[in-house]
Amino acid sequence: MTRCVVDSPERMAELGALIAGQLAAGDLVLLNGELGAGKTTLTRAIGAALGIRGTVTSPTFVLARTHPRLERSATDAAPLVHVDAYRLGSARELDDLDIDFAASIVVVEWGANLLAGVSESWLTVDIVRPTGAGNGLGSGNAADHAAADHAAADDFAADDFAEETIEPRSVTVTGFGPKWADLGWLDVFSD
Repeated sequence: MTRCVVDSPERMAELGALIAGQLAAGDLVLLNGELGAGKTTLTRAIGAALGIRGTVTSPTFVLARTHPRLERSATDAAPLVHVDAYRLGSARELDDLDIDFAASIVVVEWGANLLAGVSESWLTVDIVRPTGAGNGLGSGNAADHAAADHAAADDFAADDFAEETIEPRSVTVTGFGPKWADLGWLDVFSD
């Protein structure tokens, strides 16, 4: 497990690029954090570093978006699949999306407890912003506001880090399984 503080969208993009450098077909990344925490900013940076066509946008209302990569070689052509699992009630519903996990790099938001059996290894990124920052909900804990945050997505005009005053996020990266047993490559980014 590696912990760090991310104090700007640019720093979140640096973390995304660092993570992208470790990803290949079959890799799974789980993102946890309330609306505006930085999940889309991180995924956008992963996509940019992977050389996808276009720009990553939140898949909130379509559940999953596939972002093809500009093919530089046959070894790095796996698409980035960005999933918003908030509205999914079970692993079966995730399976119904018919994602080719083995041939894709998959980033899943709100997927806690839905990924059992999908992969023997995955990377979890937990992003915590100051409670109530930028979401118009006031104070309270993230669990109390998670559903309200997600429902407010229609009214949330911009992406992550949208509040006027950028506040640092606490980020914890945890590896599970043999692929992610050594997170030493994150040492340059940790506290």
